Order: sequence, then structure tokens, then C-alpha cells
Amino acid sequence: MTTFDEREQGFEAKFAHEQHIEFRIKARRNHLLGLWAGGLMGLTGDDLALYTGTVLSADLAEPGDDDVVRKIEGDFLAAHIEQKDHDIRAKMEQLLTVARREILTGE
Repeated sequence: MTTFDEREQGFEAKFAHEQHIEFRIKARRNHLLGLWAGGLMGLTGDDLALYTGTVLSADLAEPGDDDVVRKIEGDFLAAHIEQKDHDIRAKMEQLLTVARREILTGE
């Protein structure tokens, strides 16, 4: 194997590792977002745990965050909770910072 091949494999491994970390960070953010949204809807215990699972599942519908935002907006609307799109997105950004810190520091 040449040095070039070794470098290429190293870059590919680094990229795969970084993608895995970003996936974990986003999943953690979505979990935290589910806890926040479920808490606003008055969910506790098993109901809250189930709800966070539905938020995680919603993120698999399409690339990006729009699927999660739509899911939570719909849930808030059904629960008569006033939260706008920009409020949910702002909370997502805040929780992304928290999730990144938790994943990268092992908290």
C-alpha cells in the first residue's frame, strides 16, 4: 500500500468518525428537544419517554430539521400550546450546543 492510499484511508476513517459523532449529537439534541416539548405538554414518566422516541423517529422522515419542527408544531397545536416555528428552531439551536457539549465531553 502506498503512502497516498494510507492517507486516503485515514481521511475516510476520520470522515466516518466525524459523521458518527454528528449523528449522535443530533440524536441527543432531538432527545432533549422531545423532553422540552413533552414537558410543555405536561407529559411525564413513560408518556414522556414515548414522546421523545416519536421526536427521534420524526427526524428520519427527511434530511434536515424541518420534519422535526413540523412534528413538534403539530403536537403543540393539538395541545393548544403557543410556540412558533422560530421558537422551536431557537430551542433546537440552544439544545444543539448542549448536546454537542454532552457528547464531546462524555457528560
